[in-house]
Amino acid sequence: MPQYQYKAKNSEGKAVTGTINAQNETDAVSELRRQGFVILGLNAKRGGGGNSPGFFSLSVGGRGKNIKLSSVSVKSNDMVVFTRQLSTMISAGIPVVEALEILAEQATNAGFQLVLETVVSDVRTGKDLSQAMGRHRKVFPKIYVNMIKAGEASGQLDTVLNRLADYQEAAARLKSEIKSAMTYPVISLIMVLGISLFLLVFIIPKFEEMFNNMNVDLPWITVALLSTSVFLKNNVLLWSSACVLAGFGIFMYCKTKNGATAKDWIMLRMPVFGPLFLKVAISRFARTFGTLIQSGVPILGALEIVSETSGNRLVSNAVIAASESVRQGESLGEPLAKSKIFPLMVTKMISIGEKSGALESLLEKIADFYDQQVKTTVEQLTSLIEPLLIGVMGFLVGGMVMAIFLPIFKMVGSLAG
Repeated sequence: MPQYQYKAKNSEGKAVTGTINAQNETDAVSELRRQGFVILGLNAKRGGGGNSPGFFSLSVGGRGKNIKLSSVSVKSNDMVVFTRQLSTMISAGIPVVEALEILAEQATNAGFQLVLETVVSDVRTGKDLSQAMGRHRKVFPKIYVNMIKAGEASGQLDTVLNRLADYQEAAARLKSEIKSAMTYPVISLIMVLGISLFLLVFIIPKFEEMFNNMNVDLPWITVALLSTSVFLKNNVLLWSSACVLAGFGIFMYCKTKNGATAKDWIMLRMPVFGPLFLKVAISRFARTFGTLIQSGVPILGALEIVSETSGNRLVSNAVIAASESVRQGESLGEPLAKSKIFPLMVTKMISIGEKSGALESLLEKIADFYDQQVKTTVEQLTSLIEPLLIGVMGFLVGGMVMAIFLPIFKMVGSLAG
């Protein structure tokens, strides 16, 4: 009977190697899975010897040989597909190494192919899958690596990968909704400001000479408009440089700790968009935290990851403060409530989840609720923003038209009198 050499994780998450007799590779996989192993590698043993059948080789395709691993980035959609496919293959009994090799061959991104081949090489040399992925944090973020680690420890790697794919899909969907909410108003506002600037620099100055020849006192709005127009036209380099420097200064300030906190504070308190950003932050917190706990990541480790991936410094600070309370043996709901960031409904549900032992399911319900809230708010904003932008354009352009025609009407009136 053929003999197969295997490398796997047992039910305690420890790496084990050994040999197994089976009629074929399928029977060998079935038997190992029946014994509770997560298969990392399986090869036919040749010649009865004890040599490893190729666990230590790496073949890097020609596409990736000039790519730096540190510069590789992968689109979120590609990561969702990769995670879902890896979960399906492992559920079907395909060893982890073989599954990664297949996915590497299918990868259309040369950089991602190289990363996967490097991961395969590391796993073959004895590293855990989470350790191998942890070397590529730009491709596999901290939440990804920790969930893989929890899946390895529990022997439920395929289940954890499936949860991870669900999480990635939900996060990508939320991100897409936010983009759709922000794209239209931003582009429209840029167009409104661009048209107004064009009128002020190129059109309004042509009326100055005409108004100077008119024997009539100009209204204050016309004087202000002409003064602004003349300044903008004669000092293009000055105000454009000032705008660039101001933008750069704000950008650099937002890179600092205090600047990032101030920016996030402003975002949460913006009219119209502030409530939307808060709902997004709470949804992301609940979805990430619930997925990590459900996958077996310890609560303190999960809170640390959530604080780093919340996307808002105020939420992050609240989570860090809550984790310190949990570390001291206190509950999670109370410090979150004291932060004044999380709504009462959220903190109450978290407290109930802690007491009932159903924290992960309640967090999932919170995330689903706020995802729906975000979707509803986006739809409302889409219908609200258009009339608001029309009003802004009407105010700017209408104000300019009024400033131009008031002196003309005044002159016509004086001539008629």
